[in-house]
Amino acid sequence: MGKPNENHPLRGTRILVGRARHQAGILSSSLRGLGASVIEIPFIEIRKPKSFAAMDQALKSLATYDWLILTSANGVEAMWERLRKHRITRAKLRYLRIAAIGPATKRAIVKHGLKVKMMPEEYVAESVVKGLRDQVNGKRVLLVRAKVARDVIPDSLRAAGAQVDVVEAYETVVPLKSKARLRALMKDKKRRPHVVTFTSSSTVRNFAELLGQVKASALKDIQFASIGPVTSATLGELKLPVAIEAREFTMGGLIRAIVLARYAEPGT
Repeated sequence: MGKPNENHPLRGTRILVGRARHQAGILSSSLRGLGASVIEIPFIEIRKPKSFAAMDQALKSLATYDWLILTSANGVEAMWERLRKHRITRAKLRYLRIAAIGPATKRAIVKHGLKVKMMPEEYVAESVVKGLRDQVNGKRVLLVRAKVARDVIPDSLRAAGAQVDVVEAYETVVPLKSKARLRALMKDKKRRPHVVTFTSSSTVRNFAELLGQVKASALKDIQFASIGPVTSATLGELKLPVAIEAREFTMGGLIRAIVLARYAEPGT
């Protein structure tokens, strides 16, 4: 592997990006700009839920809610698509207080002309709860999220006195087309990545499922890079050691953590 330099600190480093195909671009291009050789194999596929009935009903009753919580850019775009379909204007959301997990979600909201009232210091569910706990007693809260997600936010806010409605905006599934490519890559010593990135617990679980019974020796020298503690905990549950964890739970934070870790590698 080539020695890294200041302008291209990831030169000679092969990095596997497992984000959904339509979302991999920014992470991949940033890593390539730093000199990395990027391999894209999606660990996750975003699909519409089987039914939008619950979301549609909630969106038609927006005036009855006090808070709207959005946990991802995918959720924002799915919600906006339903708003357009039912010709519900942006004005209907103007009086809602909106909370966003993380800057990417906030950017997606602002792009549609809305203001974000609260974004937590740390971009995890627990920080959203901390920020809202004292503001939701007796309030109605609409949480728009993926089909499968932790129940930290709804459970905690209900305990704080809120009435919380949870609606599915999308679901994540395992992209079966990735199975053969991933297994072949991991078995090839010359092409195997030095680093694998994980941006959510779903990407971790799907990676393990796609990998199947590939020998542990094929993973021995690979560094697993996590976007934050929740994702790291899932890696731990599946006995995949976390070598790199972002301090700031964003794509930028993940990239910085990878650069720091690769510079610290012996012989680099």
